[in-house]
Amino acid sequence: MSVETHEFQIDTEGHAHVLNISDQVQRCLGSGAIGNGTVTVFVIGSTAGITTTEFEPGLVNRDLKVAFEGIAAEDGQYLHEETWHDDNGHSHVRASLLGPSLTVPVVEGSLTLGTWQQIILIDFDTRARQRRIVVQVVGE
Repeated sequence: MSVETHEFQIDTEGHAHVLNISDQVQRCLGSGAIGNGTVTVFVIGSTAGITTTEFEPGLVNRDLKVAFEGIAAEDGQYLHEETWHDDNGHSHVRASLLGPSLTVPVVEGSLTLGTWQQIILIDFDTRARQRRIVVQVVGE
C-alpha cells in the first residue's frame, strides 16, 4: 500500500461560492503512480467545505445558498462573532455541518463519480480567499 500527497490552491469569492474541483483532483491522480485505492480531498480552513453534487447553475448559484441560509442565516446571532468581533460565525457553522473532506474510490487512475456528480468546494467565508486543497491518495 502506498500513499501520495498532492496539493493545489484555488481562488474563491466567499459568500457560499461553489467551485467544481473535480478536474484539479483528477490531475493530481494523473501526476501520481497510484491507480487503484481511495482519494481524500481536504480543504484547509474552518470556513469552507467539500462534498459532491451536480454542478449546474440553478443548484450551485441559488439552491445551495438558499438551503444554507435556512440552516445558518448570515444575519443570525453568533457567539463566535461576539467573541472575536468579526462577521463570519455563520461561515463556521455551515462549514462544520458540511465537513472539510470527502473520500472517493479511485479505479484505474480515475475518480469513481456518477455521470452528473462532481466534487465541489463551497467557501462560506465573508471575503475572497485563496484555499489550499490537500489531495491524499492511498492504494496501489
